[in-house]
Order: sequence, then C-alpha cells, then structure tokens
Amino acid sequence: MSSTDHIRIVSRSSPMALAQVERVRAELSALHPGIRTEVVPVTTSGDRWMGDLSKLGGKGAFTKEVDAALLAGEADLAVHCIKDVPADRPLPAGTVFAAYLKRDDIRDAVIHPEGLTLDQMPEGTRIGTSSVRRVAQLAVTHPHVECVPMRGNANRRLEKLAAGDADALLLAVSGLERIGRTDVISEMLSVDTMCPPIGAGVLGLQCQEDDTATIEAVAGLGDTDAWKEVTAERMLLHVLQGHCNSPIAGFAKAERDGRLSLRARVFSPDGKTVLDAHEWAGPLDPATLGTSVAVALLRQGAREVIDTIPQSTTRD
Repeated sequence: MSSTDHIRIVSRSSPMALAQVERVRAELSALHPGIRTEVVPVTTSGDRWMGDLSKLGGKGAFTKEVDAALLAGEADLAVHCIKDVPADRPLPAGTVFAAYLKRDDIRDAVIHPEGLTLDQMPEGTRIGTSSVRRVAQLAVTHPHVECVPMRGNANRRLEKLAAGDADALLLAVSGLERIGRTDVISEMLSVDTMCPPIGAGVLGLQCQEDDTATIEAVAGLGDTDAWKEVTAERMLLHVLQGHCNSPIAGFAKAERDGRLSLRARVFSPDGKTVLDAHEWAGPLDPATLGTSVAVALLRQGAREVIDTIPQSTTRD
C-alpha cells in the first residue's frame, strides 16, 4: 500500500506502455508536487506470445501479470489501456479503477511508405493487422485490399512494414502519438470508416480498493467525460458478452451540454453482416445507456452473430 509521497506504478514493459506511464507520472507530479513515483515494468504473456491469443485467454493476456503485481502488493497503481481490459468479466476482486484520464484521439491511422490513402491503394495491397474489428470493417469499405496477420507493439509493426511483411498498416492514432511517430501517418480514418474499439484512447488507473491513499492521490487525474464514455462503452460490451474475437466496435461521446451518446456496431468477420445502433442518453445514466444500446443490437441478432464466431482471437 502506498504512502502519499511514494507511488509504485506497474505497467507492461513495451515502449508505448512506458510512455503512457510517463504521462501519468507527469500529471501526478503536476497535481502533487514533491510526490515520488517508481515504475515497476512487467512483461505480460501477451507480449511474449506471438501466436493466437485465444490460447492465452484473449485480451486478458495483456493484463493478468499487471493485475497480479498489484494484488501481490508489489505495486500501488496499474496503468492500463482500457481497450485491452476485458469487459465481459469483472475486474479482479479487490481492485477498482480510481480514474480514467482525459481521452486521446480514438481514430485509426493508415501508414503507407508512399503516403497512399486506403482509396488510393491498388487491388491486393497487403495491410498488416491482426484486429478482427479492422478486418471486418475493411471488408465492408475497402474489399480490394488484403489483410495479413501482424502482431507486436507499434514499433515492431513499423519494423515489419519496413521489412516488407506488409504494404501498409493500420494503427491507433493515440498510440502513434504516445511514441512520437505521427510522422508516418498517411491518412487518419473517420469513425464512420473505421469505428474504434471499446475504450479507445483512454488510460485507466487501477488500484486496490482498500488503498485509500493511492485512490485519493490519483482521483484528481480523472476526467468526467472519459468516465461517462468508458462506463457506457464497457457496459455495452459486458451485456453483449462478446469474446475477444468478436468484431465489436463503438464509442460514446459526452457533449459540452452534458448529453451523452453511444454508437456501436457488431460485424461478422467477413463484413457481410453489419449491425448498428446509436442512442442518446437523455435521462439515462451511462451504464443504462450502454445496456440500452446493447439490447438494441441483440434485437437485431447480435447474439447469433457473436455466438457463431470461433473464440480464436488476435489483439486489436
């Protein structure tokens, strides 16, 4: 358990994850001058394994070692990309999210060595991605391109692109911003062209629920809009009970006047089935909005679409 002047932060050891931790450290230092932070990096099973993630439990493969360090008392605070935290099951018992940081860009970016956009790419262009969400949507919007499986952190994928393993990549804009590589972006895709994953662009700060010192220290970093949006999105995913190979996409948007909307889409892997729901909260709280949109998708047949997809997966 932390003291108010020293917080140990556990994170994945990838360059992007460590960049995210530096953001948290900087914001903590600004909020609490004089506070000391220590980074506890861990290499997760998802980082080590380059095969099918379903054999490791899907997206949980990127969080379980981090969770274990927190629960074992080896760290006081965990930093997670919310899109990597499974929503079809609860957080590990005894832990809570104390804050969600202000949301970064939720869009996907195209990276092509010659600067081509998706529309400009010739027939058969190989796009490196292992995201079922991206594969399904490209099948709808740009069926002339070919998706080739590619995993690894953003730096590693850029290396694979340079080595000729693919002709282009799709990567998250926020991730490229975090590692300082926005220079490689050829095109930023609108959310209509490429609907983002649940929790895109949000960092969550997880603590032990009885560690009031850490919770109080980091609570001030929380962003109200991010909390509303993530709460709605994760409830949607929880109600849908989509496994990690389900092409589910969606994003909530908190407006300045306090209104909240949530748009979500469920795809078959080949993109031939597309279910779409979009609702405004009105008097509904974020969790109820997430439930309502999920129910709208279930009425359209989302359960059947999700249940017919084998539970083999790759990371977004």
